[in-house]
Amino acid sequence: MTQLTNVNTTDIAGAIRLARTTMGNVFNADDNDVPFFRTIVRPTVYMSFFHAFSESHVPGRHLNALLAAEDVLGEPADAETIAKHRRAAFYSYSGPEALPLNRTEIGGTLSRFLPHNLREGFHALAALARYRQDQEAIEIGERSIAAILRFWDPEIAWDRAALADRGITLVELEEFFKPEDRVPAASFISGIARSIGPLVKFHRATGSAAALKLATQLKEKALKEYFWEDGSHDLYRFSLHTHSATCVLSSLAQLADLTDDEQLKRRVGAFYHNGLKAISDEFGWSIENCAPEANADRGEANNTGDILETALLLGKWGDPAGYDDAERILRTHLLPSQLRDISFIQDPPNPHNEDGKRDVANRHRGAFGFPAPYGHAPLDFEEVSFNMDIVGGATASLCEAYRSLVTATSDGGHTINLLFDHETDELKIGSPYTGEGLRIEAKVPGHVRVRLPLWVDHTQIQVTGSSSEWRVDKNHLLIDEQPVDSPITIHFPLIEREITLHHRTRDIRTRLKGDQVVAMDNFGANLTFFPPMA
Repeated sequence: MTQLTNVNTTDIAGAIRLARTTMGNVFNADDNDVPFFRTIVRPTVYMSFFHAFSESHVPGRHLNALLAAEDVLGEPADAETIAKHRRAAFYSYSGPEALPLNRTEIGGTLSRFLPHNLREGFHALAALARYRQDQEAIEIGERSIAAILRFWDPEIAWDRAALADRGITLVELEEFFKPEDRVPAASFISGIARSIGPLVKFHRATGSAAALKLATQLKEKALKEYFWEDGSHDLYRFSLHTHSATCVLSSLAQLADLTDDEQLKRRVGAFYHNGLKAISDEFGWSIENCAPEANADRGEANNTGDILETALLLGKWGDPAGYDDAERILRTHLLPSQLRDISFIQDPPNPHNEDGKRDVANRHRGAFGFPAPYGHAPLDFEEVSFNMDIVGGATASLCEAYRSLVTATSDGGHTINLLFDHETDELKIGSPYTGEGLRIEAKVPGHVRVRLPLWVDHTQIQVTGSSSEWRVDKNHLLIDEQPVDSPITIHFPLIEREITLHHRTRDIRTRLKGDQVVAMDNFGANLTFFPPMA
């Protein structure tokens, strides 16, 4: 059994920076720098083209993450990396219609259309529109929406014959599953519904009325047929592909936030607090495939990222569990699951100098993949992989968490939502997980609100270093006026407690100190994140 070194539980910015490097290492020199999609590091080692996702899926996720990272960190993205991803994304739209298309093989022509990829295509276009004011991306986006409305109808779905007349073969994600596992009705969730979130982003960036109209049309179908009032999850409504369910959830949350739609917010909350439990645990780990025979511990970091983004919005809307869950998800699972220790990856023989076998270990450092709660190698599953699209998905979610660390209030104050080390023009914050207590130094006048985790014992709170008055109101500590350049420290014990994660085939005992894992059952698994339970 190997416990990994350098597991990160505290540094969001560092995780984003490391993943930016990874996303610059994904280009296939043997395929005109179209990014790799498929990667495996055990038992074999390689990176490869995949006929369903390489052309639009990876560049869409990566542009969304890289340009968001540039924005939240204030550190310019690598220009060559952005240019290569942009070129690959635009190539996918260069077929007979403005839809993100794929080739069947390297050197082939664009002929396959997976509605599953609409989400990633719009992510590329929305990010370029927002952060680069890219007029070509905006024009492609509008043409793509028009094409969708020509070939798709909410009642009859896609017009395969009309697409075929244009030389395009429609492929639904459900067709990748075994015949007995296919749920045709779920093709909406695993297909076009995934694009609601990036359509919202495209609308925010461009003001596109067509994008908002399509997102709203998709929302209405989603609420009527899939996201019911009871918040339940059912395989006959939702795809076996769990990430599709979680990304539609976060998409609906983004639309609710844009439109301030209270009914939609309630539906999001209902599924988050009910149906999500069927496909995830308290740490935000979420099963990669929810087929009955699927491995019980193999997760997917994309799913965790969507759950995190939804939790952040719930917190913004006043749900006390939102930010509480978000911090726990970050510290217990998403941050620890980033690949930092690559010592177990051995590059394969490469007699033909294939790019997919070159420097594979170093190119993976910073990746996210398919972790179990306890480590990179789920029990009873031979393969360890880090498909390159997941790096972008998880990193984009980390960027949303970074945006949410501190938010301004309407009356000139600030709210500390997540207890991480952080510094802005207004505040400098030291986390209770990296020092003694929560340290706050104000750089400008104003009141400060601090979210208190739900496990904090309010009777044990002490505030030192300031004469300002403070009080506790429900789950916030309020400081009426913190003096400038007069640091204070908020003390409360990081309470130790043990919880059990209930998975399909095993219970996983975990000991926490605050929201950080001290020990976790690993059942003798390899490549683990935490010390084992005694």
